[in-house]
Amino acid sequence: MNFRFKPFLILTIILCLIHSINCGYKLSGTGSFLPPHIKTISVPMFKNNTQRYQLDEKFTQAVINELVARGRFKISSAQEKADAILLGEINSFTVNPISFTEEGRADRYSITIVAKVVFKDLVRKKVLFMNSHYVFRDEYEITGQGDFYSEETVAIERISEKFARSVVSLIVEGF
Repeated sequence: MNFRFKPFLILTIILCLIHSINCGYKLSGTGSFLPPHIKTISVPMFKNNTQRYQLDEKFTQAVINELVARGRFKISSAQEKADAILLGEINSFTVNPISFTEEGRADRYSITIVAKVVFKDLVRKKVLFMNSHYVFRDEYEITGQGDFYSEETVAIERISEKFARSVVSLIVEGF
C-alpha cells in the first residue's frame, strides 16, 4: 500500500465511525417522542363498554405497569397533578370457537378486544396520540385440566400486556 494513502484511509475510517455513532438509531425504549415537560402521567380507570368483568382493571393496570417499567414517568391518580393523561375505553370483547373435538365440543377459542386510546398533553391542551379502533387478538385452548373461564382469563392477561406494551411504545417512542 502506498504510504501517502494511509492517512487518507485512516481519516475515512474515523469519519465513517463518527457518522455511524451519530446516525440517529437508538435502542427501543431509550428514545422519547414526548415533549420534555411531560413527567407525570395520569391513567384513570379505563371505561369498560362490554359485559366482560374486569377488563377495565386488567388493561388499566397493565398500562400503568408498563409506564412504571419504563422508569421515566411518575404516575398520578389525580389528573390535576399530571402533565398528561391517558384515557382508554374497551368497546368490544368477543370470544369465538375456532377448533372442535371429535365430539363436537369447542376446545380452542379466539378472543378479540377493541379499544380506544387518547393521550392528551394537559399542559399544552392538545391530543398527542389517538387510536379509536385498537384491535388485539389472542387464542387459548381448553385442556383436560383447565376450564373455559380460567383459560379465558389468562388469555385476557396476555392481551392486556401486549396492548400495554404497544400503547406505551407508540406514545413514548413514537413508533
